[in-house]
Amino acid sequence: MRPASIQPGALTGCSGRRPTPWVGPQVRQGGRRGRRPPLSLAASLLPGALPSSLAADAASLAGLLAFAAAPFLLVQGLADSDAGRRLATDLAARKPALVAAAKAAEAAEARARLGLPSLYGPARSTWPWPGGPAPHLDGTLPGDAGWDPWGLAADKQAGGRRPDAAALARLADLEVLHARWAMLAAVGALVPEAASLAAGAPLAEPRWWAVGYAKLRGGVDLDYLGVPGLRVAGGQGIAAIAASQALLMSGPELARAAGPAGLEPLGIFLPGPQSWPGGPFDPLGLASASAGGAAARLKVAEVKHGRLAMVAWLGLAAQADVGRRGPVADLVWAFGGGEVGKVGL
Repeated sequence: MRPASIQPGALTGCSGRRPTPWVGPQVRQGGRRGRRPPLSLAASLLPGALPSSLAADAASLAGLLAFAAAPFLLVQGLADSDAGRRLATDLAARKPALVAAAKAAEAAEARARLGLPSLYGPARSTWPWPGGPAPHLDGTLPGDAGWDPWGLAADKQAGGRRPDAAALARLADLEVLHARWAMLAAVGALVPEAASLAAGAPLAEPRWWAVGYAKLRGGVDLDYLGVPGLRVAGGQGIAAIAASQALLMSGPELARAAGPAGLEPLGIFLPGPQSWPGGPFDPLGLASASAGGAAARLKVAEVKHGRLAMVAWLGLAAQADVGRRGPVADLVWAFGGGEVGKVGL
């Protein structure tokens, strides 16, 4: 019988007819695969009682989770420290002037919107829907094209003639949030594949839809920024990746839920609303230029580009399912550039 060999990055396959979840590294013995039971909390606290390979897996997973939680813990630690209290005290002294400046900027933007009738107000460009723009949308919000055929933001008690202020604000914030994710994700899907094809030296897996599969099936090292060994949860399996993502996103999500005031304990004042907070989130000062006119135009541009990115992701997903290529390779193929980057997964 051959000695057992551990495959720490392997993805658990199907056993019989029913798929089985990831439960830890696999062991190959005598040509057959088995699975170790998941580590219990008690076992993880007693590494001396574990085989060396399992202890190494537990230590690696613990380090990974600590790395994922570090940003949130550092921010919280700063807020609770003497330095954080000094920052908060200094902000409290400056806050009245900052609030006055924020209100002045808001008023300047409102005046600038009056000079942009094609983007705001009743004369704005609207969706060519047979029934016309939704009556409860008046063009106040950036990117408002009168599109709400299901009345999601309408006040039902008023017969849909006026908006439900709470629902409209929530839906507008969610649209901007998803739009930004879609724009960032589109860059992440296109740039690695384009760089790989242009360089003529393909990455380990340049296609956005196959990266996770390539990592979990084992045998492929996907290093961040091409730095050997710089990996987060790469060899730990899908459960560790999910736990790391939850920890990494907990801090930003808590800050987003707290709103602009959530950073004040760190001495940071955000002058704008939740979707467009300004301040450090406008490092180039683009939104503060031309007495509010730039902010009014840029908000509409961001919403429009975000909607385009969200619709584009429908095309990217359909293309991946049909062509089994990445979006750049599919574009090359569509214009007669030949078959590149197609794999039958």
